[in-house]
Amino acid sequence: MSGHSKWATTKHKKAAIDQKRAKSFAKLIKVIEVAAKAGGADTSGNPALYEAIQKAKKQSVPNDNIDRAVKRGAGIGGEAVSYDTIMYEVYGPSGIALLVECLTDNKNRAAMEVRTAVTRNGGTMADPGSVSRLFNRKGVVVLNKAQGGKDVDEDAVLEATLDAGAEDVNDLGDTWQVISEATDVIAVRQAVEEAGLDYESAESEFIASMDIPVGDVPTAEKVMRLVDVLDDLDDVQNVFTNADITDEVLAEMSDED
Repeated sequence: MSGHSKWATTKHKKAAIDQKRAKSFAKLIKVIEVAAKAGGADTSGNPALYEAIQKAKKQSVPNDNIDRAVKRGAGIGGEAVSYDTIMYEVYGPSGIALLVECLTDNKNRAAMEVRTAVTRNGGTMADPGSVSRLFNRKGVVVLNKAQGGKDVDEDAVLEATLDAGAEDVNDLGDTWQVISEATDVIAVRQAVEEAGLDYESAESEFIASMDIPVGDVPTAEKVMRLVDVLDDLDDVQNVFTNADITDEVLAEMSDED
């Protein structure tokens, strides 16, 4: 079907080589705690918790850490956690739009850190609704092309997921990205598993309704630096952008590295 934003490919590759493991673990643990608090500790009746645990396991978070996070979230053993989800809207270099999703126990700290990171890296805070209207919440399931000693082709992915609600399958290089309505992401993930395929991640994300091409290296570097700085903040869970960094620019940036 269609190709997808080169940003998705770039972000995926960056995640695959991310060395900030401790910080990554902490963010995954937060999601587990929030899911357990919202729906209880039983994964059979709490699909959000199941997905959070699976994602953490795929990122090699130790089982003991996961178990403790579930108990804290569910209030088992007297511990309790409380986080607020906050979305900040940002304009980056050259008018690129960003949504910054935070999960925090201190709203004032999160607001200050996000604002500081944005203003120091060529961005501006946007009015509520001005950026979010450019994005739609979608279900996103990612699976490797190479599985079981062979490559999974697009037709096989479509056949497995179409009846479960898949709307689009995008080629991200080494992986396939299956897009659905956010409410269908669990059904799509289950369809992938029932087809005997392994998946890397299954979650809801904000996807731009229209990507903005970034056709020069300086702008691409500014956008990626802003995203990296925001990603590094403890309270930031996700950064979504409509930047579409072209193949040519990515190639130039790789050559410079």
